[in-house]
Amino acid sequence: MSLTRNAESTANRTANSRWLELLARAGFIGYGIVHLLFAWLALQIAFGNAAADGDQSGALRTLAAQPLGRFIVIAIAVGMLAMAIWQALEAAVGHRTEGDDRTRERIFSAARTLVYLWLAWTAYKVVSNANSDSASQQQELSARLMESTGGRWLVGLAGLVLLGVGVGMVIYGVKKKFMKRLKTGEMSAKTSQLARRLGMAGYAARGTAFGITGLLVVLAAVNYDPEKARGLDAALRTLRDQSYGPILLVLVALGIAAFGVYCFLQSRYRKV
Repeated sequence: MSLTRNAESTANRTANSRWLELLARAGFIGYGIVHLLFAWLALQIAFGNAAADGDQSGALRTLAAQPLGRFIVIAIAVGMLAMAIWQALEAAVGHRTEGDDRTRERIFSAARTLVYLWLAWTAYKVVSNANSDSASQQQELSARLMESTGGRWLVGLAGLVLLGVGVGMVIYGVKKKFMKRLKTGEMSAKTSQLARRLGMAGYAARGTAFGITGLLVVLAAVNYDPEKARGLDAALRTLRDQSYGPILLVLVALGIAAFGVYCFLQSRYRKV
């Protein structure tokens, strides 16, 4: 029991570290930059001019190719790692004020930890010139898994999880649940209204993109078509190819850009 209490005490002290807070807040700025670039790539896909994959890895590669871009990508990697540590600590010892929702919130924090670690790893691969094409990697992995019946079930299950995440994001945004994560007491009325609008548009757009991605992964497993399992890039291109697709994709891109700006607000007002 003493060892457990000591470990929990250490985790709490780390979670309350001023340096970790500053790095996590900087990480939100990096997260916002990634989503703004992601939105720009989505617009390029909508207008048929895309030269990179329409996902976060494509956004990081695009950024790294610009002057001082590699330095910014390194800074984003450090910020994502800090956010991963923060969310891992939240999953381990945090959310004590959530009451009956604590277990669910800790699970969500664990999931965010994996997302931030993946982004940090992707950023590292970009600056180290390793293969960071996540769309092709996802397609290749899906193809290998679908060589067996069990693998196809696993791919289909992953698609259903992504679909559920997408629906959850839309609901999260529409119900404005993200506002409880912000220090609304420190916001002016106009800033609070801006945060609500950006968050609603951002979560709805991200949820739509993830939902389409999950649906495509399920179809890939059912029809044994690994080309559909290319992640967000395939989702955006599939949306573009539908009736009124370019218009819908522009709306999604604008929503993703809104989320990027919302991340900048989080860097200032998020409860860390």
